[in-house]
Amino acid sequence: MRENISRLEKISLLLEPAAQDRLHAIKKIIDYSEDFLQNINSLPSYYVTDKKGLGIYDSPIGEDAGNLDELLKSLKENVDTPGLNPASKGHLGYIPGGGIFHSSLGDYLAAITNRYAGVFFASPGAVRMENMLLEWMSSIIGYPKTSGGNLTSGGSIANLIGIVSARDAFQIKAKVLDKTVIYLSEHGHHSIDKAIRIAGLNECVKRYIPLDDRYRIKSQELEDIICSDQKAGLRPWLIVASAGTTDVGAVDPLTEIGSIAEKYNLWFHVDAAYGGFFVLCDSGKAVLQDLNKSDSIVMDPHKGLFVPYGSGAVLVKNKIQLLESHHYQANYMQDASTSTDELSPADLSPELSKHFRGLRLWLPLKLIGLVPFRAALEEKIQLARYFYKELQSIEGIELGPYPELSVVTFRYLPKSGDANEFNKKLVNEIQRDGKVFLSSTMLNGKFVIRLAVLAFRTHLDTIDLAIDIIKNKIERIK
Repeated sequence: MRENISRLEKISLLLEPAAQDRLHAIKKIIDYSEDFLQNINSLPSYYVTDKKGLGIYDSPIGEDAGNLDELLKSLKENVDTPGLNPASKGHLGYIPGGGIFHSSLGDYLAAITNRYAGVFFASPGAVRMENMLLEWMSSIIGYPKTSGGNLTSGGSIANLIGIVSARDAFQIKAKVLDKTVIYLSEHGHHSIDKAIRIAGLNECVKRYIPLDDRYRIKSQELEDIICSDQKAGLRPWLIVASAGTTDVGAVDPLTEIGSIAEKYNLWFHVDAAYGGFFVLCDSGKAVLQDLNKSDSIVMDPHKGLFVPYGSGAVLVKNKIQLLESHHYQANYMQDASTSTDELSPADLSPELSKHFRGLRLWLPLKLIGLVPFRAALEEKIQLARYFYKELQSIEGIELGPYPELSVVTFRYLPKSGDANEFNKKLVNEIQRDGKVFLSSTMLNGKFVIRLAVLAFRTHLDTIDLAIDIIKNKIERIK
């Protein structure tokens, strides 16, 4: 048996390369990443190859070792070339993110050290780091010291955690679902509806509150509907508002909604996945008043702090409510349960196994400081407003609401023909061109084009380029 174990050990040592082999591999990875970064501004924002990454299937997982050069070639050809380039300065569709270099260093260290950040007992420093980041987020939106939170994979899981916490805080049980009311905006993110369904709340009464001409919840109509529901014997429970909708970047009247929630004793959840971190800059702070009136809030560092995908956050004003919804003790975890110094992330979310997300956020914030983040966020708002102003001078352009944050919607009105069909062609032409990527949405039956400024590499030259492309494509299609 010992001989067989020794034989297996010798083979398994391939999992632990020698220092020279590590350095050799690291150099190739650095060369690959540097080539990508050096050429990032010349790469298309959107590019579709004939095979669309199908080459990945040409090399299935097998028994034999591969060659790193060949693997990097396949990565470039099949993964990093086709599709949308989220690292591009021309990514102006959906809600762009980031991928700042300093975060990659944090991810590298997190992967090498493999710290388990789920339980304080296992890695007290990693848990303290994540909790410190959450305390900082709480402070910038004005939450009290009683708040708690969790670093998540993104806004979808963060919204789920917030809604589950609200459900349990109000003891919403199956027998009362058909009498329990949720108040929403039709422009809320679809992850809210998913969270409601996953949390077992789909049988609740859903009220979609009318919106004003800027696509914000009408607070007076919200209050009127709540009063009407109370008189009808229903139980108003949850209000979900947005601090930056995906479609138009609208910020619901948070001050008024917060006061209504307090007056009628409803849980107030704010989806600020896109807009929350704009509170760090002056123009954003002016729009994002009274975020602290919420009971729970979602913010995505992979949006407003420009870190890589897979970085969300949820904050709950009363951390005990968060804990009571998500804590569970298993027998095999009895050693870990003895630590009471800090709340463990595993007790504050559905996750037990979790990536050490804090390091990819902590390292850039500490290494660079907040000044460039504040400047970048202010710049993005100003770029959106500049774009809006410039498009006003293009004959035939119909603009949506003036940007509160960094999303602008517009469409071109042709002198003849169907406007929706024209704008479908227009956005397709812009995307096929590849230099910038814009997306689209539907507003009151109208097909409109969206420009969202949040990629950290997007600057004035990119917006000027986008304007020129829009003009040229309009002339080409007319």
